[in-house]
Amino acid sequence: MKKYTKYSIIFLLFGLMSCDLGNEPEIEGTKLQAMAGEWWINVLTDGEDIGAGFNLLTTSNTAANNETDLIFDDHELWPAKVVAKVSLPGLTFAAAPGLSNAYDPDIKVSVIEGKILKGAATTPGGNKTDSIYVKLEFSDDPGVQYEYAGYRRTGFLEDEH
Repeated sequence: MKKYTKYSIIFLLFGLMSCDLGNEPEIEGTKLQAMAGEWWINVLTDGEDIGAGFNLLTTSNTAANNETDLIFDDHELWPAKVVAKVSLPGLTFAAAPGLSNAYDPDIKVSVIEGKILKGAATTPGGNKTDSIYVKLEFSDDPGVQYEYAGYRRTGFLEDEH
């Protein structure tokens, strides 16, 4: 019995010493979280839908986690995956010619303009969400400007495509 008491006391001491009585860490988001997300977009030229249907677009911060560099990924729709320059206060995309394309180094992507509008879109399911609009030009189709326009993915089944 003495043996069990001794081991119980040792176990109890180690158990108490292993408790962390410190503060919980503060969990923060990324610096560009207001502009990051998944988007359902249509592709337009001169304001007319080209008939490609809804496509998924992803925007996310870079590993640098700064307030100016946003990864813009159309999941090989064109294909285009570039690091675009943005202005966080205005939720705008800065004009940037000839950006390097991670999907195809032979196709350069130029951002003409772009903007995210908070709460400006109504989804097919009637939900309010953010809107995105980005105008691009691709080096393999010079002179033609394409508009990616759509809304932030809500996760609701009625808004999926």
